[in-house]
Amino acid sequence: MLSWPYAHLLINHFPVVLSISALAVAILALLLPRRGLWLTAMGALTAAGASVYPVFYTGGAADHALGDPWYIHPGTIEAHDSAAGIALFVILIAGLFAAYSWRRSLKRPADLIPRWMRAGVVVGSLAAVGTVTYTAYLGGKIIHEAPVLEMKQPPAGLPPGIAAAPAKD
Repeated sequence: MLSWPYAHLLINHFPVVLSISALAVAILALLLPRRGLWLTAMGALTAAGASVYPVFYTGGAADHALGDPWYIHPGTIEAHDSAAGIALFVILIAGLFAAYSWRRSLKRPADLIPRWMRAGVVVGSLAAVGTVTYTAYLGGKIIHEAPVLEMKQPPAGLPPGIAAAPAKD
């Protein structure tokens, strides 16, 4: 069954992977100045910008659906959410800039991509990668540093199938 936490886990990697891809291709475009590489970096950053709001929205809905469960260390979701708000803002702006640059470059195929546009794509990609990486790091702490993982034995009273295999009939 699809729940908000599950939906968030399904899509949360898109802004991360797309931002990193945009930065990697932009760096490659700096080394090998090819128009196609710049267009690819712009497209990846545009896609990161388009994917970041659904991830942010499902994260908020997941937080509301979970409601501070006992197995998550207090404060980890809030720290992740604060970083996600900053990442949302940064990646949306970088994505909008990349979308404008991409559209302008496609409309003028004979023109060189201006230096200010290339610089904006590199800076936007760097900012996107920095904010989304930190946000993802904090998101990983939600589960990876959960107190329940430090327990030697599962807590009493868990239903079958959660802490041990269900009984066979």
